[in-house]
Amino acid sequence: MPLPKANTYTLEDIYSLPDGERAELINGKIYNMAPPSRIHQKLVMELSGTLREYIKSQYGSCEVYPAPFAVFLGEDTQNYVEPDISVICDKNKLTDKGCNGAPDFVIEIVSPSSRKVDYSTKNALYSDFGVREYWIVDPAKERTTVYRYEEDAAPIIIPFAMPITVGIYQNLAITIAELLD
Repeated sequence: MPLPKANTYTLEDIYSLPDGERAELINGKIYNMAPPSRIHQKLVMELSGTLREYIKSQYGSCEVYPAPFAVFLGEDTQNYVEPDISVICDKNKLTDKGCNGAPDFVIEIVSPSSRKVDYSTKNALYSDFGVREYWIVDPAKERTTVYRYEEDAAPIIIPFAMPITVGIYQNLAITIAELLD
């Protein structure tokens, strides 16, 4: 939920948060981030590892970054997110502070407190700023919603037991249920 404030927040407000407190800034509103669950962290680790190993095996140049990893969207200071997993293929976007611009591929693991933000607010944000592919992995519903924005197609909902082809890597398929065994 956004914190109540009459005016717009900026990166300065994010940087002035107390140590250990994490939040994202979307269109000038601050969204506090709850601590992740064990299953959330397991999925982040397994998905990150699967993507990293695939990229390495293909001698690819893309890089995988799990949260916390800063992504700055747009030229203004009103959009700062920490996707659960970011895959960045343009190394010119990478700095010591994070990624300036849209990652190619973003994965968010839904938690009860992030449901509305992940499905609605971040979906629009990622689409608007040029993310190529966005997955919403939903452990409570045991399904993944896949958005392939550059194809301008309707989202696809895939049960955890079914393989999901990674759009930016056509010969990589991931079955979420296998990662949870």
